Amino acid sequence: MDEIKVRLRTDPRAPFRKISVRKGSLLSDLANEYQPELPYRILAAKVNNQIRELNKTIDEPEDITLLDMRVNAVNLMYQRSLSLLYLKAIQDVLGRADVFLGNSLNKGIYTMIRREPKPTGEELAAVERRMRELVRADIPFVKEIVDRETALAHLREDGGAAKMRLLESAADFEWVAFYALDGFRNYFYGQMLPSAGYIEHFELRAYRNGVLLRFPHPAKPDGIPPYADEEKLYGAFEEANRWGELLGISVTADLNERVRSGGAVEMIQLSEALHEKSIARIADRIASENKRLVLIAGPSSSGKTTFAHRLCIQLKVIGCDPLRLGTDDYFLDRDDCPLDAFGEKNFEDLEALDAERFNSDMNALLRGETADIPRYDFREGRKHFGERVTQGKAGQILVIEGIHGLNGRLTASIDDREKFRIYISPLTALNIDEHNRIPTTDIRLLRRMVRDARTRGIDAGKTIATWPAVRAGEDRNIFPFSGEADVLFNSAHIYELAVLKKYAMPLLGAIAEAEEAYSEAYRLKRFLQFFEIIEDDGAVVNNSILREFIGGSIFE
Repeated sequence: MDEIKVRLRTDPRAPFRKISVRKGSLLSDLANEYQPELPYRILAAKVNNQIRELNKTIDEPEDITLLDMRVNAVNLMYQRSLSLLYLKAIQDVLGRADVFLGNSLNKGIYTMIRREPKPTGEELAAVERRMRELVRADIPFVKEIVDRETALAHLREDGGAAKMRLLESAADFEWVAFYALDGFRNYFYGQMLPSAGYIEHFELRAYRNGVLLRFPHPAKPDGIPPYADEEKLYGAFEEANRWGELLGISVTADLNERVRSGGAVEMIQLSEALHEKSIARIADRIASENKRLVLIAGPSSSGKTTFAHRLCIQLKVIGCDPLRLGTDDYFLDRDDCPLDAFGEKNFEDLEALDAERFNSDMNALLRGETADIPRYDFREGRKHFGERVTQGKAGQILVIEGIHGLNGRLTASIDDREKFRIYISPLTALNIDEHNRIPTTDIRLLRRMVRDARTRGIDAGKTIATWPAVRAGEDRNIFPFSGEADVLFNSAHIYELAVLKKYAMPLLGAIAEAEEAYSEAYRLKRFLQFFEIIEDDGAVVNNSILREFIGGSIFE
């Protein structure tokens, strides 16, 4: 039997080793052989910088990396496969039902089964039992690639109006991949696991008017994370949904039709006005509650800087005199910065900041005294003093921007009664269609990629390469504290992917197949193909949060 030589990595950070495999064997065979020496179940593989499903064959010498759920693209594969399993079980138990898979919430996906009467607790328990039956039976996910006309016929037969509208308008979709589980067929825009047996961990939980479909977190793929009710996040998504209804946009087909019909300018203006109204409400609340230390925190590329500027303007409108500062200026000098587990400088954790000096300076300003505010030079990797000696004013509001703002340890020496905490993140209510959602992390990655290339000369491949470390830092330092916020500001614009696409596609297209980042670039390009481009983004005002990323901001 023919054997071929391949280079294998059992982890993205591990070195390659040369091995021999049987020509025509499956990637799953290779995964099963090496599974005993690995901490988590292998769910996919990277073959020559392309993510591949495990039921693919090995036919020539290749570089192969085995992947588990700690890799973002594989985590999305797990979510899609779990979603199809969920939809199949609903059909088996409840019959044909209108199901909407929405936003990420409470370490899961918030879903709605739109049926009257609403499913009972007993019916949901039966759905979960049916899901586990399919997992135990290890039913395969069967992939069918069809031409565009056949795909439209499938959708007419199966239902899925938003999918049909999107496909009807997408002339460049010549071939479409459907997946079926035990005869139940659906369209998802990404890859799947080989079979239901790979979905080892999940949970259904009734929540508000819907159902949470919960699954493992990438940082701990072997179990369901502890449950915590993210009430403010739910409220933010509810508001985003109301905004979407006001704009008449809930799925990508709605957005595309608005762009094609010439309605982009009004859509942009309405979205910007909604932001302005929300920021004004927050300023009114800060003033009415007599708060003097406003702490703004959120994950990377949430728009913290622009938001802080605009909040200061709204505070001035109502007679306040805010002073805007950032925690980045309190970084330790680079030589003193702690190291992470890989021996690299760790700028993500709170220990990278001089928290003692920060507390001392903020308390001095709150008392109306003078503080020598440092300026951190990122090229030199050290703080400079004497350039921003600042006198505090009676009753002045300090507006502080920084990723650790919600962590009580950052402001441990400051009176809690002075603090007002704001969590900011782009929480889009837009879905591609009924069952394909838009991950918030993808929006943030695209924002960061465009900004990095424009302001720092960093190519998209490097941004993608460093993104997992950024995300890991957020999981440690930002998301656990989001519940501490007094208010949550949603920085998403419902139109923004139609603008970002124009800037992001050339950057993604410049990543060569030989680069490690190619697989993620390919996934993002396929994701962006669903969106019409707003070619003329002149209607995006110069104080828009989006301008922080695409350029032209008045605050730069």
